[in-house]
Amino acid sequence: MADLGLKFNEQGLLPVVIQDWLDGTVLMLGYMNQEAVARTLATKSVHFWSRSRQKLWEKGEMSGHKLLVKDLFIDCDRDTILVKAQPTGPTCHTGERACFFSKLNEVGHDLNEKSPEAQGGILDSVLRIIAARKAAPQPGSYTTKLFESGHDKILKKVAEEAGEVLIAAKGGKRTEIVYEVADLLFHTLMVMGYHDVSLHEVYQELGTRYGKSGLRKPSESKP
Repeated sequence: MADLGLKFNEQGLLPVVIQDWLDGTVLMLGYMNQEAVARTLATKSVHFWSRSRQKLWEKGEMSGHKLLVKDLFIDCDRDTILVKAQPTGPTCHTGERACFFSKLNEVGHDLNEKSPEAQGGILDSVLRIIAARKAAPQPGSYTTKLFESGHDKILKKVAEEAGEVLIAAKGGKRTEIVYEVADLLFHTLMVMGYHDVSLHEVYQELGTRYGKSGLRKPSESKP
């Protein structure tokens, strides 16, 4: 393999962070040596060096839950790799989607208490709150009030906020555009929460369209 300018440690290894290419969730941390890097680049399937077994292994070689490479990046010191990958199943050996699911706080952590908060980004967090308000309404909550107002009210708010985005964009004021787009995103998430649609489903749909171009026919979905 050509010299890629990577800086391996004394054991000939470097840490590798695996990130879901769709929503940015950190799936796991592993280690690669030069051969693992070469195999990963050649096969587009993540390979690691096992420090306990002292051997090269492909993620999912036994379970079938592979990590298909979308992109690789190196950090500024060239001693850590970030892999954006498409998982074909749960990444963690416990059967969880990602290895990071136990929240650490001042009193420690509980491996049996699983939290999804490490997964996704702010939109995922907001949608989780919306789902929680749907399951357990709270007095004084705007989200609860919208759910109590019914489906048509939620849809009306989406239409109203879309109009506000258009007006803000027409005015060209950046702060107003940001504010109104945030409102539109929130109320769109309300629609998703009402219908129990996850962001991951939307990410997957966008993933099928990514990199494709061309005009669509009237009977086809958007590109």
